[in-house]
Amino acid sequence: MNSIVIAGTRSGVGKTVATLAVIRALNASGCSVQPAKAGSDFIDPSHHESVASRPSRTLDCWLQGKAGLRRNYHRGEGDVCVVEGVMGLYDGDASSTAMIAETLDVPVVLVVDAKAGMESVAATALGFRQYAARAGRAIDVAGVIAQRAHGGRHERGIRDALPDDLAYLGRIPPSDDLDIPDRHLGLHMGDESALGTDALDTAADHIRTERLLDIARSPPQPEPKAERSSTEKRIAVARDEAFCFYYPATIERLRERAEVVTFAPTTGEPLPDCDGVYLPGGYPELHADSLAHSPAIGQLATRADNGLPVFGECGGLMTLSETLTTADGETYEMAGVLPADVRMHDRYQALDHVELRTRGDALTASAGDTLRGHEFHYSSADTDSDARFAFDVERGAGIEDGQDGLIEHQTLGTYCHVHSESGAFDSLVENI
Repeated sequence: MNSIVIAGTRSGVGKTVATLAVIRALNASGCSVQPAKAGSDFIDPSHHESVASRPSRTLDCWLQGKAGLRRNYHRGEGDVCVVEGVMGLYDGDASSTAMIAETLDVPVVLVVDAKAGMESVAATALGFRQYAARAGRAIDVAGVIAQRAHGGRHERGIRDALPDDLAYLGRIPPSDDLDIPDRHLGLHMGDESALGTDALDTAADHIRTERLLDIARSPPQPEPKAERSSTEKRIAVARDEAFCFYYPATIERLRERAEVVTFAPTTGEPLPDCDGVYLPGGYPELHADSLAHSPAIGQLATRADNGLPVFGECGGLMTLSETLTTADGETYEMAGVLPADVRMHDRYQALDHVELRTRGDALTASAGDTLRGHEFHYSSADTDSDARFAFDVERGAGIEDGQDGLIEHQTLGTYCHVHSESGAFDSLVENI
């Protein structure tokens, strides 16, 4: 696949809307689009999928390493890959949009707010290009999309100010119908607040798809990774509105190594017959009452007490705990497997890339191994004084006192989300 990276001058400039408009425009032109997201976010990719009808790939240098990032990219399918950046182009010490563009060696399309500017849009884009050259970085700022730009004189002023080697790739017209509602952790998920078809189609009409395709190019081939054999094990994965934060590559990797069966705890589905369970993150706090009365969670608690291997990440950790207290002060009984009480807060409690070092053999790693991931949560967990932890946190916050990975029986709960490139899910399969 050829590819472009949609970058922003800053957070909040409208990268997601611009990315969705580009996906819609390319689809309308007959192209099959593979969406992707720079960084560890789960929410923007859900919007990509709602428009592209294809899961979005996660591209993060910290989580995957450069070779792993390229491998994940090349597992995508389509004529062209559209990568949405994170924050501003150069922002982020562990995996910025610029790092992604350099790793893939693909051009950058810069989204610039044009609400109160014309020539200044060109000056901004040129500044972003010159910054890369001055820093000696191989970042090709090849074109501009003008966010919140009107047509007519406004659009002509922007186009005329751009030099010939900096392409004008279209505009996103100002429209309240292009606003995406948000909540804690970010925007609403794509399936609950997809942009209106008419508004998105209008925005897509102003994207210059032929010029976009002209500047897109294909990344280098990845280094091969040693394969591991499949097993006859069966892993149950929770997937519903409470457990919606998972990387497509993780599910793909689990399917390569084992049989995967999914279940939806909030709908009353029972826990499937299985050899192990994976509870990804999501919004258990929004579905605490359903989870408190879920047959699957009750069955999970019984089986975990009897030694069933269970791995819960963030929202999964919250669900495996004793209780969950919402931001409204309502307390609900959870699975009661892990010795912790979880409480929601009005402000986020941790947001960072994470590095963990394993204390002893654990469900997702061997003693002395390091795992890389990320954390972003509005909750905190109060643990018992005799709680046991699998990991020392070398970067990040973890659960408490520089520790993550709460252990009980064969159950492991972390605030850290890991990607399949970390090897954690291979270890999970092999340890159940």
